[in-house]
This record gives sequence, C-alpha cells and structure tokens, in this order.
Amino acid sequence: MRTPVELDPDVDDEAPTGGFITAYDERHFVTYLRLLDAKAEDADWKEVARIVLHRDPVAEEMRTYRCWQSHLERAQWLSREGYKRILEQAAANKS
Repeated sequence: MRTPVELDPDVDDEAPTGGFITAYDERHFVTYLRLLDAKAEDADWKEVARIVLHRDPVAEEMRTYRCWQSHLERAQWLSREGYKRILEQAAANKS
C-alpha cells in the first residue's frame, strides 16, 4: 500500500472507477468498509451520507445521492473483485 489509510476522510463527489486500486481507494478503505457495513444493516442512505461521507442530503440531495451511490458501488467492487488487486499489489511490493 502506497497511501496511508485515513479513518474519517472527506470524499470526492465520485469514487474512482476502473479495475485498478488508486491512491484514493487506499486512503478510503475505511470509508468503503463503513459503507458496506451500513448497507448490510439497511441503514438509511441519507444518514450514511451525512455521517460517513460528510455530505448534506437536505441541501444537495441528488449530488449527495450520486456521491453515496458511487462510493458504495466502488466498495462493492472492492469486496467482490478489487481485493484481488490489493493482494497482487501487496505481493509485488514485497519482491
């Protein structure tokens, strides 16, 4: 891992896309885990956006929803497929 993980970082309007783990992803691993936990608990997306993403769903509902959705999709990709890239990158860094 090249970038330190942050416990409660601010987020961009959209999470990265594509098949590679980015520095942004590395910084936001905890954010992604929190989003996955909230989804598993059926938490209200507006509450999650306010607490985890530091967004105001009342003032900017659509922008906040797109931000939440984008980060949740990235978290889900990481849990399904992206973790393989994390392991590959970690193994390559050890050699």
